[in-house]
Amino acid sequence: MSGAAVTSVLVVGAGIAGTAVAATLARGGVEVDLVEIKPRNSALGSGITLQGNALRILRDLGVWDQVADNGFAFDTLGLRAPDADGTVLVEMPDARTGGPDLPATLGIERPLLAEILHANAESAGVKMKFCTTTTGLVQDNQGVDVTFSDGSTRRYDVVIGADGIRSWTRRALGIPLDTKPTGMGIWRLIGRRPAAVTRTDLYYGGACYIAGYCPTGEDSLYAYLVEDARDRSNLSPEEQLAVMRELASNYHGPWDEIREQLTDPAAVNYTWFESHVLDQPWNRGRVVLIGDAAHACPPTLAQGGAQALEDAAVLAELLLDRSVVDEHLWDEFMNRRFPRAKAVVEASLQLGTWMLDHDQDADVPALMGRIAALVSEPA
Repeated sequence: MSGAAVTSVLVVGAGIAGTAVAATLARGGVEVDLVEIKPRNSALGSGITLQGNALRILRDLGVWDQVADNGFAFDTLGLRAPDADGTVLVEMPDARTGGPDLPATLGIERPLLAEILHANAESAGVKMKFCTTTTGLVQDNQGVDVTFSDGSTRRYDVVIGADGIRSWTRRALGIPLDTKPTGMGIWRLIGRRPAAVTRTDLYYGGACYIAGYCPTGEDSLYAYLVEDARDRSNLSPEEQLAVMRELASNYHGPWDEIREQLTDPAAVNYTWFESHVLDQPWNRGRVVLIGDAAHACPPTLAQGGAQALEDAAVLAELLLDRSVVDEHLWDEFMNRRFPRAKAVVEASLQLGTWMLDHDQDADVPALMGRIAALVSEPA
């Protein structure tokens, strides 16, 4: 490791991208600090769908067994009709984008995934500090001087901003980026998994653009309903629950059992789909952005987490393999990440646009096949 480009790195943000890049660098011998503005146990209580290319990187991180034990893996995707029976239209094999020895897809509760990744980073030697963030960045050609919210300061070789869609690091660098709503809003429910739910099923059409669910464990699932983006901020939690129950009443099959769980307002949340792609480069000097800070896509292809993990893996590889932080390093990072992340975001947006426009000629299988082929190749 003595020839690595960096000996000290600060990671800002303890989400998927931040914890993954921190753990990989620390196992390579780099001294890594990670700060997170939120408390340790603040991961949103929802589920996440991880495709095979995400699982491949989790295996490389050494956490695949834990993820598999705490999540729910499956290899098929179902399409159901929005009719009185929730009729199964087709059950299709899903692409194993992580290779033949990994499942096509895995669902897991976000808080459980966060716990696994936090523990993995700490076991690698990452020094994690929660309820702390950066308040100042001053850099020169050799490093970055960082001021923290607790008043302390430290100098690092590189700073990695993995601090999400509203990234403080991005704003501190003076990078303008227009994050736009896509026109869709999503209702989410965390609940018990009915025995009939053993994969993701999608219902297209009816009262919503999509009604779907994903098993996240032996006894858990998350379910979701995608509608036109509306201002729901004036609704009380009880009113939000009533709206989701009304929308869910239009879907059947396993939804009939899922709907019976819609009794706790705290188990329901509503957000808008938003998206952006930062033009290359994603770095300014020795400060670089990854994950949602650089590219955020709606979950129509379930690739957000995977793309964040790919950023982390590629950046860590380059920082460990190269002997100097220079433009060649950043150029290779962009060559390997920018076209791929941009293609995924654009395809995710295209799926949403087709639904918003009720486009009867949309070739969804071709688009999904193209992205599956793209991400099946390691980043």
